[in-house]
Amino acid sequence: MIVAAPLSAKDYRRALVVLAGLAALLLSGWLGGRVAERWALTDLRRSASSTLGLQVAALRAEMQAQSSLPLALAADPEIARIVAPAPDPELVEGVNGRLAQIAEATGAAVIYVMGTDGVTVAASNATSEKSFLGRDYGFRPYFRESMATGSGSQFALGTVSGRPGYYLARRLPRAAGVVVVKIEFDAIEAAWRTSRESVFVTDARGIVLVASDPAWRFKALRAIDEAERKRIREALEFGEATLLPLPLYADLGADDLVRVGGSAKPAWPALMLDAPIPGTEWRLHTLTPIAAAVQRERAQGRVIALLTTSLAWAGLAMLMGRRRRMRTRLAEAAARREDLEARVAERTHALSEANRQLLAEIEERRRAEAERERLGRELAQAGRLAALGQFAASMAHEINQPLAAIRSYADNTAILVRRGRVEDAAENVSAIGRLTERIGTLTRQLKGFARRASGRREPVRLADIVRGSLEVVSWRAAQAGIALDAPLPAPDLAVLGDGPRLEQVVVNLMQNALDAVTGRPEPWIALRVEASEERIAVEVADNGPGIPEAVRAQVFDPFFTTKSEGLGLGLAICRGIVEECGGTLGLHSGADGTTFRMELTRAPAPADAAQDKRNAKPVGSLEAI
Repeated sequence: MIVAAPLSAKDYRRALVVLAGLAALLLSGWLGGRVAERWALTDLRRSASSTLGLQVAALRAEMQAQSSLPLALAADPEIARIVAPAPDPELVEGVNGRLAQIAEATGAAVIYVMGTDGVTVAASNATSEKSFLGRDYGFRPYFRESMATGSGSQFALGTVSGRPGYYLARRLPRAAGVVVVKIEFDAIEAAWRTSRESVFVTDARGIVLVASDPAWRFKALRAIDEAERKRIREALEFGEATLLPLPLYADLGADDLVRVGGSAKPAWPALMLDAPIPGTEWRLHTLTPIAAAVQRERAQGRVIALLTTSLAWAGLAMLMGRRRRMRTRLAEAAARREDLEARVAERTHALSEANRQLLAEIEERRRAEAERERLGRELAQAGRLAALGQFAASMAHEINQPLAAIRSYADNTAILVRRGRVEDAAENVSAIGRLTERIGTLTRQLKGFARRASGRREPVRLADIVRGSLEVVSWRAAQAGIALDAPLPAPDLAVLGDGPRLEQVVVNLMQNALDAVTGRPEPWIALRVEASEERIAVEVADNGPGIPEAVRAQVFDPFFTTKSEGLGLGLAICRGIVEECGGTLGLHSGADGTTFRMELTRAPAPADAAQDKRNAKPVGSLEAI
């Protein structure tokens, strides 16, 4: 029988040293792993935060690129006309084609126009099998919101296409209807899928709208109560979606750490960050997998900690022999950390530079827009000065007549004075005064025609505008033998705007009409006025050859002209003047001639309208001097 020898005190000490060393190794390994894990999470948070900001900026830029399109379309006069009762079928077909071209050029999924009842009257997909024409979308919140406040938006599932998208709506002038642009985010979702993060967007209720994983779409971050589910189903926002909760579980001991997974796939830990999308109630979320990075850093940290502890313990025994190897290993570990930090810093710098470039591009666009507005004002002034030559020629003829009359009255007055007929001479002097005032009126019109826009909107009598315009063009019409049917409106009819600039518009339209009928058999020009309680329309019609349909849509574009010596600025400036006065300018042309129609807001007659009624000439006449 063999009996074990009792352990000595030295053996106990050795056993304690070994146990202490093992405990120190285990503790250092655990602490090293925890520290490395925290470093890894800190780096991941910094990188994910930068990526989150870039994703928000990219999504915001995509939405801003489309946000101005409904506003521009709502100002289109042709779109305003197709929502009127019994619109022209050819006009509707033309608008459908133009909407299709705009949708293709801008990347919009579909563009459509609805009347006040919510029924679609024009759409970019009018020729497709799933056309929106004739469909009633009055139940949509974006329609009701835009009719009530002027604009609206909604993310919903299409009832016809079955595809989700963001609807941007804008009310038409005079609340005649609504124009809608639908944006789909397929390209953004595809770009998200190429990254290693999972990205999704939620609304204020926590419902997922856009996601890199299509299976997550229309799920929710939190439970949706039954009342809200019922309201969503009635509004047909998300079709038959069940709005189940997302497979996210916050059980990792930190607010931004979650487990992602379900019954089909094993759960995996992730870093979840979110940020608001400016201008909306949406938030963008990113899920960055942390398992691989944390495990790698944790393993490296444990290895480093174990090696350091082992070297420390070994150094107690062989301090001098192992010192150089320990320094080498510590230097290699530090170099690896510095390399990792350098790569993270480089990526952060690249993201910051991209953000600065984006801000610079936005500022450049603002400067370009301001420059465009300034050039537009200079262009309008150039057009007025270009037309000043024709105006001056007409004024010269109008002034020559009262000057000749003044000379005749002066000669007669001298004869009457010599004969002692003082009363007759006084009447001649009064006539000379009236003729002088006439010349002053003509020169004031010439100066008012040449000055820059005042920017004022005030009540202006329509009779004064028509009378001043006829004084400019009547002489040319008489010289060319062109019949001019232009009765003066009633003195109590007034419009809101800038008198001299509106007179410039009427003169330009009548000058264009004179050019169109010159050389035609039995030429004529007519000026008609239609008045309602809120609007007054002035039409200038002629029996010219008309405007070809191929170029009819371009006549209001700057620098477009059919005249060999024209600048192509007149009609563009006229439309700008009318719109600045709160009105519209359009045309109707055919083989029997062309009619330009200017609609303005009706205003109360000026205070001296009653006196003007007593002194007004009969309607249909123009005083000739």
